Amino acid sequence: MQRATLVAMAALLAAAPAFGQSTGASGPAAAPLPHHTSPAPAPGAAAPSLAKPAAPASTAAPASTPESRSAAALALSHEPTYDQGTAQRIREAAQSYADLAVRGGWPTIPADAKFALGLQGSNDELLRKRLIITGDLAASLATGAYDEALAEAVKRFQTRHGLAATGTVTPRTLAALNVPVQKRIKQLEASLERLAQMDFQFGQRYVIVNIPATFAEAVEDDKVVRRYRVIVGKTEKPSPTLTSEITDVIVNPTWTVPSSITRTEITAHMRKDPTYLSRMHMDVLDSHDNPIDPHSVDWSRDHAPDVTVRQQSGTWNALGAVKIEMPNSYSVYMHDTNQRSLFSDDYRFDSHGCSRVDNVRDLAAWLLKDQPQWTRTAIDAAIATGQRQDIRMLKKVPVAWVYLTAWMTRDQTIQFRNDIYDQDQQLLEATAEEAAFFNKAAEHPLTAHLGQ
Repeated sequence: MQRATLVAMAALLAAAPAFGQSTGASGPAAAPLPHHTSPAPAPGAAAPSLAKPAAPASTAAPASTPESRSAAALALSHEPTYDQGTAQRIREAAQSYADLAVRGGWPTIPADAKFALGLQGSNDELLRKRLIITGDLAASLATGAYDEALAEAVKRFQTRHGLAATGTVTPRTLAALNVPVQKRIKQLEASLERLAQMDFQFGQRYVIVNIPATFAEAVEDDKVVRRYRVIVGKTEKPSPTLTSEITDVIVNPTWTVPSSITRTEITAHMRKDPTYLSRMHMDVLDSHDNPIDPHSVDWSRDHAPDVTVRQQSGTWNALGAVKIEMPNSYSVYMHDTNQRSLFSDDYRFDSHGCSRVDNVRDLAAWLLKDQPQWTRTAIDAAIATGQRQDIRMLKKVPVAWVYLTAWMTRDQTIQFRNDIYDQDQQLLEATAEEAAFFNKAAEHPLTAHLGQ
């Protein structure tokens, strides 16, 4: 689907009354799309189902260690978020949702609706209809109280939308259920447009960070073999999209504080507490990397002093025990953290732009698997020494940070995530303006003459 096609689809959806959201009380009923349990169809084949009836998500107790958290993340799926077929699958998903919009979309569930397992509720069948339309519930289960089958369908929906798979209709789940089909189409369009702007060289092994999903994937032979929770940029300091190669793994790294953080945070701390730098194991260096006395620096003004602040290696270091280098114009990277409890949170947008990786030692071992001397045991032993060590990758691994709020995996599962940085609408508006400009230019008499 080319850029102009995306703009045309958006305009068509905005103009067609039949695309309005059905409330279940009036308007055309939306028929569910057929289920497909076979692999994703080739381009030009029949439209995919909106959600594969997958196995129910695990309801085990919350993971409490890096290893158990990454194992639980991998158990969700071995299908990559981003591979060479992702763009085509997003086109197919967008067409499926456009067809669904023509049929009236899905019903809105009242904001005050109550659901309880084993009890009959006034909105149970409305919820069933909503989940049947997107393939989360079999069409044969259109009636009945809130039973285990309906709870499992809610779990499938929650998993596809990055929510905790509890089987309970929480406020966040209800909000996701009521997002109109038109907005879901726009998410698919924006995600497709972003991929069209990327130039990523896939390898036999590569790493993907999907920022809205706050997960990193290690992909090998077209399968996700590792998946990790990540913490990415705050809304006011968003992580960038980029492509690069992982070149080095650094054990026990030091942290050179960016000048922006020195200006906005370090100076404020030093004004309040002159012992802050020493307590945080931070050194102050001059322009020649020579140490200077922090008390000789003027911290009284809101500017970055002409010094470098560097934090020593150790358990206090903000980068933790491992840093993964990937040269890029944004000066961001992947790393460990000394605040690992943050990985247990569902909301993981809390960095200054870099990507903190849960169970990062496991990722480091996977990256270095072609260098047999660097096993997980060897990496742990190197960390235990407390000494910095830079390990050059003999085989660089491609890496991409992507911003996909909607995508479809090869098993035909359509996934959605919140547009945490509010970038989807901005992108589509810019694309529409660009298309309008070129359409206007094509109508100009001189342009038309040159085109003949």
